[in-house]
Amino acid sequence: MNATMTPERHRGPARLSHRGPRWRRTWPAVLAVLVAAATAYGLDDGRDIAAIVAASGLVYLAAAATGRRWAAWVAFGVTFTLIGLDKFAGLDATPWILALAAALLAVGILGRRTRPWLALPLQSAAMLVLGATALLALHTDATIGGLLVAAALLSHAAWDIHHHRTGRVVDHSFAQFCAVLDILVAAFVATIALTS
Repeated sequence: MNATMTPERHRGPARLSHRGPRWRRTWPAVLAVLVAAATAYGLDDGRDIAAIVAASGLVYLAAAATGRRWAAWVAFGVTFTLIGLDKFAGLDATPWILALAAALLAVGILGRRTRPWLALPLQSAAMLVLGATALLALHTDATIGGLLVAAALLSHAAWDIHHHRTGRVVDHSFAQFCAVLDILVAAFVATIALTS
């Protein structure tokens, strides 16, 4: 075995390389800024995007239930579409997201694909808390509802950062994207809630 290949072999796929083009490390954050801007466009009540809180739990649950890290990106695409329909066509996205979460939980239990085994119970518990918070935010006044949405998103950003550091459940790119998106949207929603 060639000694020069040993460090490369032990680096592992879970760690981010600091080599290569800068765009490989920054595209998730850039995409998050664009999605945050689209989310903030025309928003005057934080409760209007409470579905994002439920969606933040669903994307991690999708990866844990299927045992596929990339499933978080697919789930994001689905929830992004649902939330877009909520914003522009009047569809109530939160019940749909919660129904998808229930289906994913069933897939995870029946498929038993999750590794580590604790991933599915942890992501299910997070989904339960985030889903309940989204529903609660919808049934309070604008200030409290907005602050609940902002607090839930900031809490989820900490969850994202933990998963980015540990390399568990989702890809690093997704954890980075989600953390930046959660922080930006939370800051915007908190500002709206406190100033309106």
